[in-house]
Amino acid sequence: MLSLDSFNQIRSEILETWPTGRGLSLEDGIAYQKKIPEAKNFAVAMRKASEAGITLLQPRAGVALIQDHIKLLQYLETEGGADLLPTTIDAYTRQNRYQEAAVGIEKSLQARTSLLNGFPAVNHGLIGCRQVTEAVRSPIQVRHGTPDARLLAEITLAGGFTSYEGGGISYNIPYTKKVPLKKSIEDWKYVDRLVGIYEENGIHINREPFGPLTGTLVPPFVSHVVAIVEGILALRQGVKSLTLGYGQGGNMFQDIAALISLKSLAHEFFKREGFSDYELTTVFHQWMGGFPEDEAKAFSVISWGASVAVLAGADKVIVKSPHEAMGIPTKEANAQGLRCTRQAVNMLCDHRFPISGDHQKEVAMIEREVKSIMEAIYRLGNGDVETGVIAAFEAGVMDVPFAPSIYNHGKILPMRDNEGYIRVFNKGNLGLDDDIMAYHRGKLEERAKAENRAVCFQMVTDDIYAISKGRLVGRPR
Repeated sequence: MLSLDSFNQIRSEILETWPTGRGLSLEDGIAYQKKIPEAKNFAVAMRKASEAGITLLQPRAGVALIQDHIKLLQYLETEGGADLLPTTIDAYTRQNRYQEAAVGIEKSLQARTSLLNGFPAVNHGLIGCRQVTEAVRSPIQVRHGTPDARLLAEITLAGGFTSYEGGGISYNIPYTKKVPLKKSIEDWKYVDRLVGIYEENGIHINREPFGPLTGTLVPPFVSHVVAIVEGILALRQGVKSLTLGYGQGGNMFQDIAALISLKSLAHEFFKREGFSDYELTTVFHQWMGGFPEDEAKAFSVISWGASVAVLAGADKVIVKSPHEAMGIPTKEANAQGLRCTRQAVNMLCDHRFPISGDHQKEVAMIEREVKSIMEAIYRLGNGDVETGVIAAFEAGVMDVPFAPSIYNHGKILPMRDNEGYIRVFNKGNLGLDDDIMAYHRGKLEERAKAENRAVCFQMVTDDIYAISKGRLVGRPR
């Protein structure tokens, strides 16, 4: 655990990096959080959803100006029926480029519309954040994509947000090119220690590693390993409320197996690390890849994701909009995505997915894959998961497909098998046992035979664009 002396030394430096951080009082933030009603606490909402066996709905949303952002969130509450609210942070803030965010705010004021792709929380500061959190009825989370999210965490948590997304791996490898993994993990230790300090003062703050990673043909075991490692690192700093995520792969059976295995594997490895005092919930992200441009077809993709989330027993689903193919959605489109999801969730809430032999086989395979990588991480770290995961990425033993980071080998090449399951075509240096790879290869050969072509790179390309073209598997035409 990061010592209090080290934390305070880092804190004094971090708060000086932008005027809104200077003089920020942790004691004031704790006192403010204690006044927030339980009904607006994200950690409590997630725990209650898990206990009740229901799936909560949360959209993505964020604009440049405070009052516009408030109106957007209120609209998603009233017209969309969102259970949980987001505040998506703009791209400049994600890269700690606060001066450019300030210019974006000024230009947005002049244009009377948002010219930023999110809410610049650091620039708006404590008062601006509290205006937002006080204006809504629902729990609200910070969603971003920031490798160094320390100042953002300080301001938003003191500002009344009760959940914070991200992690040192999931908000680095898929998002940036040149940030060393060791640095981002160190920076996120600070964020998790900050959450731990709130927790020690009786304030429950939810933490959510980003599950989908690159959102493109990510095999379940890859995102599971990242989620579990980030969960361990968070628990080490005193975090108590964890929501681990998974991005929809497309095959319903694999997606359900993935979400079931994620929770059981997390408990297993958390116990191995000596943790028992925590609350663990799950989030399912609707399809993160390319969307059809036609709105009717887009609604089909949304409802498919909603259905899988419920059948998999997810505690929360992140909702997409029918405008995904066009860019940032309007508030009306966002609300439509929520209502579409709500209909599917309500219709399926009493259903239970029948567990078959094939389904159990897929759960077991994901468990084997995750354990194979995790054991390699422990070996490389001489028993320490933090040291091991850095070494694993350096060696390519852990690898994320299609990620921009130079600290990721990028040799893993996934594609779909004949039923749409995501398999591994080329493992690079990935720490998978030979018999696991033989299983993957056999599944891909079945598809190749059905399509009368060799297993080849063209299949990867076909699969990436398939859903936007109306299919799951990229069959030759």
